[in-house]
Amino acid sequence: MGDYHFVYKDVEGASTQWDDIQRKLGNLPPKPAPFKPPVFTVADDEDSIAKDKAWIEDKTEEELEDLEDDLDDDRFLQEYRKKRLMEMREAVKIARFGSVVPISGSDFVREVSQAPPDVWVVVMLYKDGFPECRLLLECIQILATRYTATKFVKIISTECIPNYPDHNLPTLLVYNNGAVKATHVGLHNFGRRCTPESVALVLCQSDPVLNDGQCGGEQSRQAVLDGITKKFVESVVREHEDDDGSSSD
Repeated sequence: MGDYHFVYKDVEGASTQWDDIQRKLGNLPPKPAPFKPPVFTVADDEDSIAKDKAWIEDKTEEELEDLEDDLDDDRFLQEYRKKRLMEMREAVKIARFGSVVPISGSDFVREVSQAPPDVWVVVMLYKDGFPECRLLLECIQILATRYTATKFVKIISTECIPNYPDHNLPTLLVYNNGAVKATHVGLHNFGRRCTPESVALVLCQSDPVLNDGQCGGEQSRQAVLDGITKKFVESVVREHEDDDGSSSD
């Protein structure tokens, strides 16, 4: 009878000598790593986190609202919290428009006549297929992105005014506080070359129609007019340079 060498597994299921030999020969998969429980760490307590300006800036508007009572003992953070809330609300106010919105006749009263008193509304009367309408629309689309606190809408002319003559197109109507403040009939109103800058100058001839939302009152009006004038001069200079360049070719 041959000499047999017996091996066994212990009660905890540890590998036998035979298993170890088979693993070395590649006949068994590697021995799994022993289980180790994860290291216990204490979660950060909201009250234990250092509170500074960066901590305030990470909060949403709703979270800042809820912090009012928690910061009573820290006057600096309370004031900074109020400042952040004001900045967030102003940013929302500034970005409330920013594009030319198409409306129908049934929308006119709600979107134009009933707009808030502090909002200027520019209404474009147009029809598809008119090159002049397309050109003016391109201009006011650019102005809408620059002056996001001014509301721009467009409406098919005969939906706004029945039997409105096509030869009056395009037409811009300027509304504020439910009343018509200005009417600009035809593309010729906006200069030899209709550009966003020339349209902006015409719109702001007598009133601060265009508003970028950065400040209010007379300061805003003067800042808008100064900015428009500067852009207009720059566009004229560019046109002159382009004309000189094309004539020299």
